[in-house]
Amino acid sequence: MKRDPTVPILMGVVIFLVAVGAFLPQWALSFLTVVLNLGIVVLGMALMMRTGLVSFGQGLYYCLGAYAAGGLDHFYALSDLLLMAVAGALLAGLVASLLGLLLAKYRDIFFAMLSLAFSMILYGLLVKTSALGSTDGFGLSIKTFASVTIGTHSVRYVIYASAVVLAGASAAAMHAYYRSHLGRLAEAIRDNELRVEYMGASVRRVIHLNYVISAALAGIGGALMAGAIGHVDPETTANWTTSGEFVFIAILSGTGNVLAPFLGAGVFEAVRTFALERFPNTWQMTLGITMLLVIMFLPGGLWSMFRLRRRGA
Repeated sequence: MKRDPTVPILMGVVIFLVAVGAFLPQWALSFLTVVLNLGIVVLGMALMMRTGLVSFGQGLYYCLGAYAAGGLDHFYALSDLLLMAVAGALLAGLVASLLGLLLAKYRDIFFAMLSLAFSMILYGLLVKTSALGSTDGFGLSIKTFASVTIGTHSVRYVIYASAVVLAGASAAAMHAYYRSHLGRLAEAIRDNELRVEYMGASVRRVIHLNYVISAALAGIGGALMAGAIGHVDPETTANWTTSGEFVFIAILSGTGNVLAPFLGAGVFEAVRTFALERFPNTWQMTLGITMLLVIMFLPGGLWSMFRLRRRGA
């Protein structure tokens, strides 16, 4: 039986990125940090897509993670990046465990629209809440990681390295989950729910669990992004456009491997950065053309290129 190289590749990439990060310019660190954080969020969305569901409201949990991180610093003067990431995952997971009880009953467009509705409810609440900065939000700072003080000049690298390690750990955990009994049920549910129920498995429980895992990953990504940017606000976290970006990247990536979301996030961010610089008035059209080309020639997402190469070999 051929050995799966995913985990060794993940370990090698993590070690390489952490090591090379010390020599990268600030713009490269910022770019890669954004890519990794987006990849963590989309990693959770890929799990839902494997289950046959697409969430248009993933910004809800991304926002909760960001505000959990910002709230710790803003209200309690707790500026530890690791604590923020854990708080983001816990808050997002807790809310998802409650909302998931309802959402697990729905499928297709009903699931998508309900998830979007909850995200926009949070957006509306944040916009009207002056204690949380309303539309302006509020700033935050990172001073420690796991209670170890971070020097002023090394904050950006520590945030980057933390994103690398947490992204690698999240991908490895998801890879193990995909290979577990519950993980394999996801694709079976997508193909035929009725047969899964006949086998004795609870479809609703599996969907609920996957939804909570997806939300927790979005919370981690949101907390790390808030730390990297140093600011949180409802427009860039809970608004429907943010959730739309996650859906865009998930479709662009495909669900063939846990590395796919990071590949898709990298391509998305590179195209967006290039388009904003070269075509500032029509950059959305550039992204749309990119998506159209991928759908036409790689309907399984960017990761399907590697499957095609293996078959060709």
